[in-house]
Amino acid sequence: MTGPRGWWRRKSTPAKVETYTRWSFHFFVVAEVFGVALPAVGHVPPWLAGWLVALVVGHGVVMAVAASHALDWTRGRRPRPVRAMAALAVLSFVLAAGALATHRYGPVGNGTGTALGTVYGGLLSWGGGMQALGIRTRRRAFAIVAGFACGAGLVALPLGAPWPLALVTALMVLMGAGFIALTCVFSVWLLNCVYELDEARETRTRLAVAEERLRFGRDLHDVLGRNLSVISLKSELAVQLARRGRPAAVEQMIEVQRIAQESQREVRAVVRGYREADLRAELAGAQGVLAAAGIACEVRAEPAGLPAEVQSALGWVVREAATNVLRHGDAVRCEVRLRVLEGHVVLTVENDGATAPGGSGGSGLAGLRERLAAVDGTLESGIVGTGRDRFRLMARVPLAAVEGVTS
Repeated sequence: MTGPRGWWRRKSTPAKVETYTRWSFHFFVVAEVFGVALPAVGHVPPWLAGWLVALVVGHGVVMAVAASHALDWTRGRRPRPVRAMAALAVLSFVLAAGALATHRYGPVGNGTGTALGTVYGGLLSWGGGMQALGIRTRRRAFAIVAGFACGAGLVALPLGAPWPLALVTALMVLMGAGFIALTCVFSVWLLNCVYELDEARETRTRLAVAEERLRFGRDLHDVLGRNLSVISLKSELAVQLARRGRPAAVEQMIEVQRIAQESQREVRAVVRGYREADLRAELAGAQGVLAAAGIACEVRAEPAGLPAEVQSALGWVVREAATNVLRHGDAVRCEVRLRVLEGHVVLTVENDGATAPGGSGGSGLAGLRERLAAVDGTLESGIVGTGRDRFRLMARVPLAAVEGVTS
């Protein structure tokens, strides 16, 4: 799409707000001409009216350039526009003083004091208020506004203005420049907020991507950890049987092939995001795997009737616990119990030979805690027993919270 509409639509939201803010400051040139120069045109000689309009337009152009540089400085695209702001301040006082001096010393006739006084106060109000764009702190900005107001009163005194009129002029400049400074400060604050919100949204998007990558990594760890341990175990057993010439080696390799194919299917399911752990299947699988490794595993659990969310979360606990028992320690016995106590489903996996089985801060257990947190569950792990030789992993899930979510 070409043309102004296409140019506008291609901009991001912060860029649109910046463009709107920038052109609002450029529109100040028109506002200054209509508010300061044109009201004086009918009250001064024609030759002076043309000069006043030209001078106010020139002042407005310098003001627009200074504002544009100040916005670039605010966004970190150029150094602080000290020279541009200083030039605007000097030009404001020079033109304002020239207008008041023309009334007193020039051949302009009577009845021009009010018109030229309006030009005097207007130039100082616009020039002083726009100084706020080049300053970081609001306190300094309003200090400069107060300085312009005091300068307006002090400069007016030697140019023939009585002190009451000079005081009123200073107050008018203070109010006018203060209002313009407030407008500038608010506009810059709003522009910065829009850019910060856009950066926060991008950061949130990057964090979401990173979190999804971590979840994917944990899922792959959960899927492949136990299966690879079983494959390694059965492969070693098949090697030993083959060396003894026993035909059972073929059966073990067939089982290795089956587990490898199952791992492939589960990895594909991880990628597609459709994988849920079945508690009954995980209990049977854990018992079979540990028995194959020579670890006596006693399972006392009946998952029937439990909500699907609870079964899925606890299924991952059983899988991770079985993987830890295979990988760590020198376990001989393992016990898995599933009970419902006081409105909570409690799964306990306890084994002997605890030389640091799994630990309490591993990535696998951290992933389990996140899964259980989704159903308001908790996970506890550590070495127990008088001989400090038993490791216990206990997951607790409140049924009331899960039923409230599913209902």
